[in-house]
Amino acid sequence: MKASVYIATSLDGFISRPNGSVDWLPGGESETGEDYGYHAFMSSVDALVMGRNTYEMVLSFGEWPYGDKPVIVLSSRNLELPDNLIKTVSQMGGRPKEIVAQLTAQGYQHVYIDGGLTIQGFIREGLIQEIIVTQIPILIGEGLPLFGSIPEDIPLELLESLPFENGFVQNKYQIQENKHLA
Repeated sequence: MKASVYIATSLDGFISRPNGSVDWLPGGESETGEDYGYHAFMSSVDALVMGRNTYEMVLSFGEWPYGDKPVIVLSSRNLELPDNLIKTVSQMGGRPKEIVAQLTAQGYQHVYIDGGLTIQGFIREGLIQEIIVTQIPILIGEGLPLFGSIPEDIPLELLESLPFENGFVQNKYQIQENKHLA
């Protein structure tokens, strides 16, 4: 199963402020209608896997942005689902390798991994194959970094780099095989 990350960071590498706020992020599409490849990416994935904090933040946005795409929320605590999400949102617990094994057994072929700690855990266990990072031209000084500590270097291959008129830069990387991780 392929696992990919699609995320935005500040130029100094943060995905949120220390309190979890993403108020520094611009809205979804640019004034010219550019979606930064998001719709194409979403159409390539079978499901999303995110941590509970990310799930709760997305709920606070109001309208559910994922439509009927299956969303798996990782949490050890019981998850209360709004009525409109009962058919598309489910909960799992366990280590990233166990989650991948369960999702593979359920037939998923490409999943979108989202949320800082979830991404970090999947990277540490060598389970991410692709990372798409859009850097937003802003420095926020402190916050939750996209990448936490790792036991050793993880080599990446740059597949594509796209600059946008508004100063965003999107880089797509493939993680090179690293036999020492996990």
